[in-house]
Amino acid sequence: MTALTSDRVRAVRGSAIRDLLTLTARPDVISLAGGLPAADLLPRERIARATADALTDPAAIQYGETAGLARLRAVIAAHETDRGGRAGRPVRAADVVVTSGSQQALDLVARAVVDPGDAVVIEDPGYVGALQVFQSAGARLVPVGLDEGGMRVDQLADALAGGLRPRLVHTVSSFHNPRGVTLADERRRELAGLADRYGFLVVEDDPYGLLAFDGAVPRPVAAHGERVVRLGSASKVLAPALRVGWLTGPPEVTAAVELLRQGADLCGSTLTQSVAAELLADGPWFAAHLATLRRAGAARAAAFTAAVAELLPAATCSVPTGGMFCWLEFPAGTDTAAALPRALDAGVGFVPGAAFAVAEPLPAAARCCFASNPEGELREAVRRLATVLGPPSPFAP
Repeated sequence: MTALTSDRVRAVRGSAIRDLLTLTARPDVISLAGGLPAADLLPRERIARATADALTDPAAIQYGETAGLARLRAVIAAHETDRGGRAGRPVRAADVVVTSGSQQALDLVARAVVDPGDAVVIEDPGYVGALQVFQSAGARLVPVGLDEGGMRVDQLADALAGGLRPRLVHTVSSFHNPRGVTLADERRRELAGLADRYGFLVVEDDPYGLLAFDGAVPRPVAAHGERVVRLGSASKVLAPALRVGWLTGPPEVTAAVELLRQGADLCGSTLTQSVAAELLADGPWFAAHLATLRRAGAARAAAFTAAVAELLPAATCSVPTGGMFCWLEFPAGTDTAAALPRALDAGVGFVPGAAFAVAEPLPAAARCCFASNPEGELREAVRRLATVLGPPSPFAP
């Protein structure tokens, strides 16, 4: 029988995180699985006021420009300029395309740039959403490793010297998902330089950069070169339900993305873009809100890592300096995917490392989100995890 779906769709593997969200929605499960911002820190009252203000403008409930609300694009351009601009120059509102979350931005960039069979460099372990997007585009994935300084740009340089010619290089540059590491500044400069030298595009996926615990926000790769597309999001700093993301990049790419967006959904929600514009433009409020997120994130990360050190002493846990994630590595022979059903029975969820694997299977690894739960619940989550992946109880028969 003739298949009803395309070869590209059949080549895309499912998302373990999407499947897990259904299981971990059970009230008896403490979820460390999804990359969800803390519900108790979402600025609901401020969003309600901004929504009420927006609804006084008839344009806020009308169709809008495909590239996004003009006011929001100007606010984003100002934020991106403050972060370092493009190759040291200011970002213009015309350089910004607003999307329905940064995931749509990534998908549109891939569709605009990648042809089937093109080489795409991706970090290993890699962001699940990027793996799906590039598989859907028919790309040939080329993994590059990570260490404590982020992407191994030296490995990429060696591969380029050996003849690799990728169409693009994807990096979650700050507080990596899933590894939690941040690309060192000298590597950011080198990556931008390699893009200029070899002619590929860097896609800098940066939804977590503002969540630096010490407030020292990393300078973007885009500040060092022209061949960089930056993806940003309001989901982790305001609210996911706004579905406001954006990209900035070379005019040829942003024009192609805007054209494709017309065929995808014509335009985004003018209402939620109006809300996001008001909140991001309110400098004193937004700075205070970020400070709250950073303090809470630092406290929750400290509680989680302390609990792991005490209750899972055989595991190696990354030490986050921002973002939302810790990466756990258990002793050889551990199979976190096989252990997941037992963990859910014990009342805790996580994402097995295999979900993020590109070249290596990563059976003994797991990603845990510390941001979604308060400190006491995080300790209880680790206690439950230890009953499944920790040392055997001395009272076990």
